[in-house]
Amino acid sequence: MPDMALAETIDRAMGAFIGGALGDALGMPTQLLSPARIAELYGHVEDFVAPVADHPVSKGLPAGTITDDTEQALLLGRILVVSGDGFDHTGWVNALLDWEREVKARGSYDLLGPSTKRAIDAINDGVPAEEAGSGGDTNGAAMRIAPVGIMMPLEPLDALVAKVAETCRATHNTSIAIASAAAVAAAVSCGVVGGDWRAASDRAVAAAKRGAALGHWITGGDIAARIDWARGLVRGKAVADGIRLIVDLIGTGVACQESVPAAFAVLEIAGGDPWQAAIISANLGGDTDTIGAIAAGMAGACTGFSRLPQEHIARLKGIDIVQVRALAADLVAARMAKSSSGKDAAA
Repeated sequence: MPDMALAETIDRAMGAFIGGALGDALGMPTQLLSPARIAELYGHVEDFVAPVADHPVSKGLPAGTITDDTEQALLLGRILVVSGDGFDHTGWVNALLDWEREVKARGSYDLLGPSTKRAIDAINDGVPAEEAGSGGDTNGAAMRIAPVGIMMPLEPLDALVAKVAETCRATHNTSIAIASAAAVAAAVSCGVVGGDWRAASDRAVAAAKRGAALGHWITGGDIAARIDWARGLVRGKAVADGIRLIVDLIGTGVACQESVPAAFAVLEIAGGDPWQAAIISANLGGDTDTIGAIAAGMAGACTGFSRLPQEHIARLKGIDIVQVRALAADLVAARMAKSSSGKDAAA
């Protein structure tokens, strides 16, 4: 790959991580709140704000602070790099446990999500990692899956989806969670090699269909169908109308079948603009930081780091841009090694 093309690919990989961080940090003070409560406390959120003093999980964090969404994405990226062609399940579980101990020591209340926590507790009780994630149906895998999209070529799609499933095995080994994470990873993978947000969303639907056939089957709406429906529902709508449709019909909870289609609907309303995706997500209510991280991360992969709002990036807290760049470069190098045919395109 020519140096210029490599630099652009790394820039887009950076865009996935930092776009996600922008969405995460903007949604940090509004997560778990209703849209009405967000408006009452903060007005229309358009910039980083500090959470109210009695916020259930974000209290005490400065404005612009990232949360578990970004931290776990970076953590997964590092495990992927050291795992080589396989995936170090034991290293991943231990990394999550170490991460939770660290955030507790920092005094944070934003810890492991419900599916990951149940799985980790099961593993600690002696349940094999292959079985521990058999009930994981929430959005924790989708929220942190961007590095798989950076590392894995878009084709063959089955290989990308298989890698997603491998990273989900210990905590989110269900059809719904794998389909959701596969959709996000495919969108990021498409963006990293030059695809726009529309193409990325189309590839996400295809990946979700493949992912739904993996893991333990669990009841719930089909993720691919719900992403496609959510995109069409808000297409051409004004922002305020789109937000109302997402809140009233799609849903913004931690369930995969709500928050992941909601993120793709946000991407549609925002027209692929990462900062607008972050703003829209922050005002939805519910799992705002995760929806924002997913939506703005996908948008960031499709635009690139250099096109993100640098003035807002400079105010992010809890993230080292130099380290993120090094991780992005390592993941892109792994991607290049997998693309032995030289064919790795968005279309």
